[in-house]
Amino acid sequence: MPKRILQGVVVSDANDKTIVVRVERRFTHPVLKKTIRRSKKYHAHDAENQWKIGDLVRIEECKPMSKNKSWTVIEAKS
Repeated sequence: MPKRILQGVVVSDANDKTIVVRVERRFTHPVLKKTIRRSKKYHAHDAENQWKIGDLVRIEECKPMSKNKSWTVIEAKS
């Protein structure tokens, strides 16, 4: 089964070796036919603490590293 890859913006880098990434998705409401934005936050592993708030990054699903963290950063998008 392939690993999921998501793209989002770093919203927190306060924890050691961990960043919080906000991933936004857009969809059309089935009744109102209006575009709706929904976002979700994911904790991702950042081994070198190199990503900062505001960076656009891609995260990949991995085995659980802690209670909340089961994603890892693979690259930054420009």
